[in-house]
Amino acid sequence: MTDAAAVEAALYGVATALDSRDWAALGAAFADDAHGYGVDGRAAIVAQVQAHLGGCGPSQHLIGNLRVTVDGDTARSLAYARVFHVGAGDAADAVYECMGEYSDTWARAPEGWRLTRRRFTIAIERGDRGVLRPG
Repeated sequence: MTDAAAVEAALYGVATALDSRDWAALGAAFADDAHGYGVDGRAAIVAQVQAHLGGCGPSQHLIGNLRVTVDGDTARSLAYARVFHVGAGDAADAVYECMGEYSDTWARAPEGWRLTRRRFTIAIERGDRGVLRPG
């Protein structure tokens, strides 16, 4: 597998971890000192995501228009994302959808490529953001 293909696979793994609420897999995708979702460090990143998706119903993170650039032991990926969230409990009839672009940096580690920085820039939002809640 090429390095670019390995980064792509890791990116798809993050989307799967988010949708399946596999917090261990999500944490494993990040370097210990990563920055993402507005916080620093692997544990803080997972906690931040749990605060938004933990009490949300089903979600689907679709990734497209992926561009990967590899430079030795670092890489950068840019990818469009369309993310659909369904509420849970008293918000089960509500939905929230956002579309934007992930801008990620990666570092090669013995276990594979790990995210060192993640930014999601939202271009379009629809629905009730209140479906995002801790669980």
